[in-house]
Amino acid sequence: MRSWPKLAIILVSSLLIAAGTNFFLVPYKILDGGIIGIALIINYLSGAKIGLAIVLCSLPIFLLAWLKEREIFYNSVVGLLSSSILIELLGPLQYHFLYYFEFGSISSAIMGGALMGTGLGLMLRFKASTGGTDLLAHYIQRYIPLNVGVLIFMTDAMIIAAGGLLISKETFLHSILTIVSGGVATGLCTLES
Repeated sequence: MRSWPKLAIILVSSLLIAAGTNFFLVPYKILDGGIIGIALIINYLSGAKIGLAIVLCSLPIFLLAWLKEREIFYNSVVGLLSSSILIELLGPLQYHFLYYFEFGSISSAIMGGALMGTGLGLMLRFKASTGGTDLLAHYIQRYIPLNVGVLIFMTDAMIIAAGGLLISKETFLHSILTIVSGGVATGLCTLES
């Protein structure tokens, strides 16, 4: 049975991820790494719903979690669904946010990455995730002694590089800032004492 504090952490983390995505990345067509980055690429190219794309792209990783560790699977289902739903709910509010808070693309890339990285890091610290490459990095960490934030940064960099073929050079550079700030925030949240 999940504890209420853990559920609260997952919901707050999901809110940070949704805010980082909608208020900082999407307005400037900036990519993030991982499954969210793939969902953003799909959204930018086709207009598909970001939350739905995240759920569909996460299915293979969830199958792995179901087979390997059920507790993380259940916590990740909550993280995946809450972050996907909150991304969709906050989407219409991005224009109101931008009306009151105007940031440049570089500031947005850094702040969006930091918010999303903090959300992911908090989930990982409490043995949950959104089910994306952060969950995959959690499994890889068992076999390769690297910090989860470093592993997420490496997978994010691969997705940004692939997405770089589809976006402008400026957006590509901003996306690099996003995954660097996100990797740092995730790494700080998952540091072992």
